[in-house]
Amino acid sequence: MYNYLLTIKFEYPYLLLLILLFIFCSIFCKAKIPTYIMPHLNIFEQSRHKSLLLTTILKYLVIVGSIIALSSPYRQLDTQIIKNDGIDIVLSLDTSGSMNEKGLNTENQNENRFNVVKDIVKDFIPKRVNDNIAIVVFGTSVMMATPLSFDKEAQKEIVDYLEVGIVGDRTAMIDSLASSVNILKTSKAKSKIVILLSDGEDNASNIPLEVVIKLLEKYSIKVYTVGIGNSNKIILNQISKATNGKSYIAYSKDDLRDIYNEIDSLEKSKIESNKITLKEYLFFYPLFLAILSLILYIYLKNRE
Repeated sequence: MYNYLLTIKFEYPYLLLLILLFIFCSIFCKAKIPTYIMPHLNIFEQSRHKSLLLTTILKYLVIVGSIIALSSPYRQLDTQIIKNDGIDIVLSLDTSGSMNEKGLNTENQNENRFNVVKDIVKDFIPKRVNDNIAIVVFGTSVMMATPLSFDKEAQKEIVDYLEVGIVGDRTAMIDSLASSVNILKTSKAKSKIVILLSDGEDNASNIPLEVVIKLLEKYSIKVYTVGIGNSNKIILNQISKATNGKSYIAYSKDDLRDIYNEIDSLEKSKIESNKITLKEYLFFYPLFLAILSLILYIYLKNRE
């Protein structure tokens, strides 16, 4: 109970000074009433004293309760960020058969490429506190693993479940960009980006690259391309250049981590000031006490 009371704050704490003013006036500002001496009334003195004490207490409760209610007591529950000028991001990940190759992690040669990518992506996701993120995976076909969401923990769990070959062993990289456009085209975010990661040449897409680039330009979507090893650098460079993005090549896990860190630093959300504080307002309780005390006070005064 004591710890609970310590968490209570007031929106207008200076109003509490009115309590001191009320106490001061109740002591030093009493009206002068003429005194009349009447014999044989001592039998009513005890009853009168009790009634006076009760009405005095009720009067204090009315005033003090009203002042506390006016000062607006509350408990701060949490602070949340409101999405307004954040970035909508699609992480497009290659899960084709070639991602099963090993050697990208120099410290663990038995770890395949995709497991290395999963570790890097799971580190990247929580850094984008202010942003919506969606995840697309592609092999022979394309699948949306998660829609645009703020739920970073859920996305990290879903990444854990992704495996090489989950949508086939071939590479539909261009089609994955078309799916990313479909996710982002209705977004109202001021910045929309795709981080496309692949380790091989496209050999399964149905949509021409020129069409996808026009769609990316139409909806102002920037693409950062990340190639692993001897991937198709020409196409990756073409995509990033056409959308004002940037192209990278990673030959190790450290390279990949540095690339995602650089993208994270380049695409920062300007939203830190857009926050709301969730509050539990408590003014009802002192107000209810004041109203109840006022009703009793009026009732007792009318009985006198």
